[in-house]
Amino acid sequence: MIQKSYDDTAGLYLIPTPIGNLDDITVRSLNTLRNVDVILCEDTRNTGLLLHHYNIHKKLISCHEYNESNMIQSVISMLEKGLAVGLVTDQGTPIISDPGFIIVRAVIDAGYNVISLPGATAFVPALTVSGIEPSPFLFFGFLNSKQQKQISELKSLKNYKCTLIFYESVHRIKSTLQNMLDIFGNRNIAICRELSKIHEEILRSNIENAISLVDNMKGEFVLIVEGNKEIIDYSNLDVLDHVKMYVEDGMNEKDAVKLVAQERHVAKSVIYNEYHNRK
Repeated sequence: MIQKSYDDTAGLYLIPTPIGNLDDITVRSLNTLRNVDVILCEDTRNTGLLLHHYNIHKKLISCHEYNESNMIQSVISMLEKGLAVGLVTDQGTPIISDPGFIIVRAVIDAGYNVISLPGATAFVPALTVSGIEPSPFLFFGFLNSKQQKQISELKSLKNYKCTLIFYESVHRIKSTLQNMLDIFGNRNIAICRELSKIHEEILRSNIENAISLVDNMKGEFVLIVEGNKEIIDYSNLDVLDHVKMYVEDGMNEKDAVKLVAQERHVAKSVIYNEYHNRK
């Protein structure tokens, strides 16, 4: 299905909101907030403060991770009536480590337009200010809060050569860094907190040093972690053993095959066929 985004005003508009500094909102986002008929938001109090700051008066409906599925029919009904529906989260771009995907998927399946506006999101300024190679990168978002599941996730990522981007809370930052040190080794890292706010702070160091420096750091964190720079000669390693090495580290077979193909500079289909024919 091809979407013609502006054939009709009815649709779901994903509207980024400031991650800290209230000036970090686009003119288009403000105009869209003024023009939609209703706004879905995580917390009506937080969004209410933003709208009050810009003298915007709209009906707000609470839509968050705990009731998102239950909101689907209400949103579809609004669209059926020709209404333009805005969706915001408390900070940043909807769906990026925030609610919204369930609603978006349902709206698309129902045949209505979803229009996403460009704007504020925390990981982009963190990446550009980090001093760590910006491309390619993998945005992971929040790691699992359970220790063993987080360790498994990190093991599946440790051989990626691209820069890795994570979000983390103040309550887990130290334990997460320790897990990264244990699994990734002592890589370069940039820890960015309170981005765009008056207490914005960027810590550029290595993981081991960072562990001793985060005790007094508060707020929400973006972690920019250097990719795996270890140079390994795979020429003497059997393809089957090469793929198994990553699978045993916690990577799924599909990603392991893709990574082995990249490292051996051959087509993914070649590795896939050899691995599955011999395993």
